[in-house]
Amino acid sequence: MSEHFKVLVTGGAGFIGSHLVDWLIDDGFEVVVLDNLFAGKMDNIKRHLRKKEFKLIKEDMRYPWVVRKALRDVEAVFNEAALVSVDFSFEKPLVTEEINVLGTINLLQASVKAGVKRFIHASSTAVYGEPTNLPIKETHALRPISPYGASKLSAELYCQVYHETYGLNTIVLRYFNVYGSRQMPGPYSGAITNFIGRITEEKPPVIYGDGLQTRDFIHVDDIVEANIRALRDEKAVGEVFNIATGKPTSINTLTNMILDLSEKKNLRPTYVEPRAGDIRDSYADVSKARDVLGFEARINLKDGLSRILQSIE
Repeated sequence: MSEHFKVLVTGGAGFIGSHLVDWLIDDGFEVVVLDNLFAGKMDNIKRHLRKKEFKLIKEDMRYPWVVRKALRDVEAVFNEAALVSVDFSFEKPLVTEEINVLGTINLLQASVKAGVKRFIHASSTAVYGEPTNLPIKETHALRPISPYGASKLSAELYCQVYHETYGLNTIVLRYFNVYGSRQMPGPYSGAITNFIGRITEEKPPVIYGDGLQTRDFIHVDDIVEANIRALRDEKAVGEVFNIATGKPTSINTLTNMILDLSEKKNLRPTYVEPRAGDIRDSYADVSKARDVLGFEARINLKDGLSRILQSIE
């Protein structure tokens, strides 16, 4: 691959995908975004709409002819499109499967025929289920406990098949708990977005369970860096990587940090019953990403939260 070339970003109007698009355009790549705007927002990509190096295809990747059109002259694919909510996956498991698995298969199949040189697939910590060993290594048993986790594992396996059988240069990045700007609050959003959304409305944050459960929170800018390193590193081909900080944070600690930074300590959290599909503890062993990709998360949680709070003031 040349230094700069044409790339496809599925889900490129979404939370993570749009940050990736920003970086690629600013660095000189030609970018095609394929997004049905179910979760993506035009506001996330509006600054690129008039640029000659940017193209938006408002279609659904479940349709093979759409994917074939999007892949014309594309050398690399970032597959960020997915239904990402555990809760939604319990309500709509078939829709989740269609988009996360069938959509990925369409993209893999068309990528082989189009001669794509690099296929970077966004997966999730949800493939591990409830971990038996911490920190979680990439070799940990894969036992998802939600339809969402099962769909992400299935998509990973198809990436492996297309690499081993068809020679497609696939790379799988297992994101842990991603946060940052453009993540919309709502019933299916992450803890940080919903906590901040409630606090800005002068409502107390709602914690599911006792708040002692831990997560590995990683800023979206670090996720973008990991993707770019995967694009450029030949040693990454055919591999799977945890993309995280390697540092556990309890939900109680997270909540107190947000309340402190927003100067709203008077809003005491409300505790409710745990949700189906929620795991107890999760944080990553990040040594493989460090050793192979040279990737280490740079943004600590306090700084990342401060960025979000400053952006909404």
